[in-house]
Amino acid sequence: MTSTSRTGSAWRNWAGTVTSRPVREVSPATADELAEAVRRAAEDGLRVKTVGTGHSFTSIAATDGVLIRPDLLTGIREIDRTAMTVTVEAGTPLKRLNAALAREDLSLTNMGDIMEQTVAGATSTGTHGTGRESASIAAQIRGLELITADGSVLHCSEKENPEVFAAARIGLGALGVVSAITFAVEPLFLLTAREEPMSFDRVTAEFDELHAENEHFEFYWFPHTGNCNTKRNNRSAGPAAPPGPVSAWIEDELLSNGLFQVVNSLGRAVPATIPSIASLASRALSARTYTDIPYKVFTSPRRVRFVEMEYALPREAAVEALREVKSMVDRSPLRISFPVEVRTAPADDITLSTASGRETAYIAVHMYKGTPYRSYFTAVEQIMVARGGRPHWGKIHTRDAEYFEGVYPRFGEFMALRDRLDPGRLFANDYLRRVLGA
Repeated sequence: MTSTSRTGSAWRNWAGTVTSRPVREVSPATADELAEAVRRAAEDGLRVKTVGTGHSFTSIAATDGVLIRPDLLTGIREIDRTAMTVTVEAGTPLKRLNAALAREDLSLTNMGDIMEQTVAGATSTGTHGTGRESASIAAQIRGLELITADGSVLHCSEKENPEVFAAARIGLGALGVVSAITFAVEPLFLLTAREEPMSFDRVTAEFDELHAENEHFEFYWFPHTGNCNTKRNNRSAGPAAPPGPVSAWIEDELLSNGLFQVVNSLGRAVPATIPSIASLASRALSARTYTDIPYKVFTSPRRVRFVEMEYALPREAAVEALREVKSMVDRSPLRISFPVEVRTAPADDITLSTASGRETAYIAVHMYKGTPYRSYFTAVEQIMVARGGRPHWGKIHTRDAEYFEGVYPRFGEFMALRDRLDPGRLFANDYLRRVLGA
């Protein structure tokens, strides 16, 4: 299989919030072909961006230059059972990696809640799940292969180019193009998921306890109600007891996708119905417990299109911030049909990770695609910014480089590395100019 190059066509992200028209598109099949595509773009005076499946809500992957599609850069290069690592091509979708690892009786330690993204796209923007000790997908990286602006292939790990490794695990596409990633893996294990409705007052009062008692804890609050749904995932000795096909279809397809699509469409057309719908939906949820391999517990299908903003806060600030969000919604004319999601992560050592250097809680707000969202997101963002919040790099926000310099102690370190690796800003675009500055 060899690389392909073609005239660029209009590109649109998953949520339909971003479009761009590159001059040309390139689909390299090897790291050498990728390096050549980068060198040629530089010779032609064109900027370069790589796009995966377009699940970022920001314009982080948009370009009017050369768009690299990693569709042919897929598959596992090597499984090292001594080091307990897997090296995978950058364009491999997480769902294919998870399935391939499971066939080898291996697993990643933690996952986000969807697995449609490419491994490079997910890690470069800081995709994460929830965990008391286990952190984001990027924190599970043990090595990176990076194509820099001069077309060089740079190998990075804790021992090799460690200063690049510290930053490039969540590199925002600003330091180069990732061509391969080495992840830590572990023997395949089982998780027992316990989903249970709980009142807003109880879950916020017991948040620290619920976090401490469970390996993975998250909850969803339904605006206009005092109701939440909680999910606790903990390792299990088994046996596996996945949801039955009927109950799985009801929960994951009918309620979470099919019926959810219908009620959101109704809410968009008639916003006054949303509080009643939210009350009914939140009370319709029932407790369930099931046990399965990790990726089948961590992830679920997401077919209802939406826009999202998510902020990372110091974990100790999360409950107060969420209560303020609830108070704001209760006294406003806003009508919110999507639940608000709360997750956690331990501190990590990645330069621009949203959890860099601090125990973190994430508060994510969503709106159904096509519904005006700015008033809601602006009000929530003000609450988050007042507490030193760090927005998810791939989700909607209005922050700029001046703000990030204040909330990321190592921001200058990242910028100095960028100056060294990409002095001509080959990998720049409008989004990176805003969030990183020059």
